[in-house]
Amino acid sequence: MISLGSCDILHSWGKFIFTGFGLGLLIGVTLVMAGVYRGMVDDGRILLDNSGAELWVVQNGTLGPYAEPSSVYDDEYRTTMSMPGVDRAANITYLTMQVAKGKNDVRVMVVGIAPGTLGITPGWPPFLAAGRQVTRNHYEAVADIASGFKLGDQIKIRRNHYTVVGLSRRMVSSNGDPMIFIPLKDAQEAQFLKDNDAIWQGRRRDGAGDEAIGTTPSSNHYVNAILVRVVPGYSQDQVADSIRRWQRLTVYTRAQMEDILVGKMIAASAKQIGMFLVILAIVSAAIVAFIIYTLTMDKIREIAVLKLIGTRNRVIAAMIMQQALALGVIGFVVGKITATFAAPAFPKYVLLIPIDSLSGFVAVMLICVLASLVAIRMALKVDPAEAIGG
Repeated sequence: MISLGSCDILHSWGKFIFTGFGLGLLIGVTLVMAGVYRGMVDDGRILLDNSGAELWVVQNGTLGPYAEPSSVYDDEYRTTMSMPGVDRAANITYLTMQVAKGKNDVRVMVVGIAPGTLGITPGWPPFLAAGRQVTRNHYEAVADIASGFKLGDQIKIRRNHYTVVGLSRRMVSSNGDPMIFIPLKDAQEAQFLKDNDAIWQGRRRDGAGDEAIGTTPSSNHYVNAILVRVVPGYSQDQVADSIRRWQRLTVYTRAQMEDILVGKMIAASAKQIGMFLVILAIVSAAIVAFIIYTLTMDKIREIAVLKLIGTRNRVIAAMIMQQALALGVIGFVVGKITATFAAPAFPKYVLLIPIDSLSGFVAVMLICVLASLVAIRMALKVDPAEAIGG
């Protein structure tokens, strides 16, 4: 009696395999969506880790350089450096834009890094996969591998061209856009300096004389943030309070900045993904319930015969539940394989972690058990007399 479920599965193995494959595709999509969310969180944390900063000094009243625009005078970092507990401070700019790559465009985050030394100056890419760091004050760039650029390629950013001298890995924005690092002065010009036509039109609107129109525009002395590294032994909150008090700027600690990236910027996406996961779970349960119900209806006479010869209800219920669990196992295996091989093909980073797979397996088994209850209830109501009926 214990092997009745296995025998019935073998009898209708084709239906089981095809149904399990379809269920597996749904489970694979569910695992990938969970991985997309994990990847978004990991992108945000990687962004903060790679910045090498412990404090972010930004425009007063803003959420910082990642969540909303921020402009700070580029000489403020000198005052920041003089504050007690500050070990290092460096200006930085962030600009998300489209960059031409051949006939196509690539969405990247252009990062302007201050002159300094690797491992000491915040903002620099911590390691390279190939090439070298930016060593000149102009026209050199380090690009992330995900951007598709290679060593020696030319990148046009606004009016200037940059040679790729180094390649980084997993240097991305909170949206997953690959980063391109260029010298700070070049980045300030790309982000803040207006082109000649815009300057000319602005001077006409302001009523400037003809003699002012031909003058050479000056650079814009703004950055998006100041990255700060704290002296060991000092409290981040204490140093942040001191900067807020004396410089009248907003300062975020690592924990606060992570809360902004994960708790605010990713919150809406997390809710969307959560709703899709619930919908997929309901659809999966409906599929399992339908196929188990159909299989049970196909063997009503056999169930009646089992009841007629004295088979206990729990044995019949175990047979149906065994089929549902087998269907869930097949679906999960197919889904896990599908998610593993499909994840690298997604444009966004998909992070599949074991705890999500374990939780997914438990959820699938629970869904299968619940979905089998409808068929079990129907099977237990079968009249043994149907075994000898017409």
